[in-house]
Amino acid sequence: MPTIRRVAVIVTVAAVVLGLSVTGAEAKGGSALYVSPHGSDTAEGTARHPLRTPQLAVDRLGSRGGTVRLLGGRYARQRIVIEDRAHITVRAAAGAVPVLDGAGLAPADGQSGMIEVRDSSDITVSGLTVTGYRTSLVSAVPIGILVIGSGRSIRLSGNHVHHLGNDNGTLGSFDMNAHGIAVFGTRAARPLTGISITGNELDHLVLGASETLVLNGNVDGWAVTHNDIHDNNNIGIDAIGFEPTIGGAARFTEVNRARNGLIAHNRVSRIISEGNPAYWEDGSWCNCADGIYVDGGTAITIADNRVDASDIGIEVASEWRQGRTNAIAVTNNTVTGSRYTGLAIGGYDQDRGEAYDVVVTGNLLRGNNTLNDGSPEMLLQYYVHDTTIRHNTVISANADQAVLVYRNAPVGGAAKNAHLVLDDNTYRGPVPAGQESYFWNGVEQRGLPAYRAVSGQDRRSTYNGRR
Repeated sequence: MPTIRRVAVIVTVAAVVLGLSVTGAEAKGGSALYVSPHGSDTAEGTARHPLRTPQLAVDRLGSRGGTVRLLGGRYARQRIVIEDRAHITVRAAAGAVPVLDGAGLAPADGQSGMIEVRDSSDITVSGLTVTGYRTSLVSAVPIGILVIGSGRSIRLSGNHVHHLGNDNGTLGSFDMNAHGIAVFGTRAARPLTGISITGNELDHLVLGASETLVLNGNVDGWAVTHNDIHDNNNIGIDAIGFEPTIGGAARFTEVNRARNGLIAHNRVSRIISEGNPAYWEDGSWCNCADGIYVDGGTAITIADNRVDASDIGIEVASEWRQGRTNAIAVTNNTVTGSRYTGLAIGGYDQDRGEAYDVVVTGNLLRGNNTLNDGSPEMLLQYYVHDTTIRHNTVISANADQAVLVYRNAPVGGAAKNAHLVLDDNTYRGPVPAGQESYFWNGVEQRGLPAYRAVSGQDRRSTYNGRR
């Protein structure tokens, strides 16, 4: 059995708890300036006499902030950086489609965005198209929209980030990276908080070893909702902890974890690592791009998402041995057509961290493992404990290998494998009862009664031998 090699609230409650503003809301106060690709930087900045350069308009807003409205058209090789500012909105003018096109720009070494929000608060970026920001250098990390440092009340809504990334082709290297939207809380003493990412589309991104949409480090209080993420060559949505985003003594502490978050009502599809040079391993591709991934995050609800045709539908794990992923609710999601597996929980090998206090309920897993390699609909890996999986519908579509559940043989101390409960699940498949497969502690059991006898699990669950 292959193992993965990838390196509870509801929406309305989350909006109140996080203090998130209404979708598309503008920052408070200030004046308004208009910008057009055909404007003039000596103009007044009115709708009839717009400026030409978005950055100049942002810089012209005073300490009270204000709104920059971009009229339609292509803004060639123009980035926007908002640093140490407050109460600023940058948005499309009514009915306009402004395109920030980075084609021809050379991304600097390190992380850089076509739009950057650095150590700022009460910021809105809405209705913009971002594209063309590319490199082949491993030293540069191009990003569509980058939020970094500390701050509060950041709203990214209705933006379209597409066709950008890192085109370095070194096989098997994790040194090339890019992101569509990235939120990095880099200050141990002050978080990024009140982050709302809603209604954006992110597609056709070349990401190397990185993620389409990521929250990483000291990000406390956030919501990722109603986004359409598709056709990218690495992870769709990722909430990360314990990376060197914050180093030193704080690295493996609570301040270096994406936490108190909501991932809901997103559509994630065709997130596939095959063809991504970073995932060439031992002469073949690693099929290990998650649609939705929590790696080291805590206190996160993943609810009412649709994940289709990706390598792995949803994964809850911790890649750092010193780390952990806990207090995760996976609720009412639909995961279909995954190439490898629909749901994975736990470390992908024995050197990873643990996953615990995970509740999986009300989900539909159907027709996953389209690679037909015998992998399951639901995979329980290493160091999974104090976890409940109940009231889910799990449907295999593979008549040759109808594998519904696979649990790895436990390793480590008993506490890291205890209190795992599966029950009240509905299992279905294309084979008659008794021919479907469950693996418990790495050993195959044919049929629900045999699996129950060995595992003690799924006492009230049922299997129906029809799709």
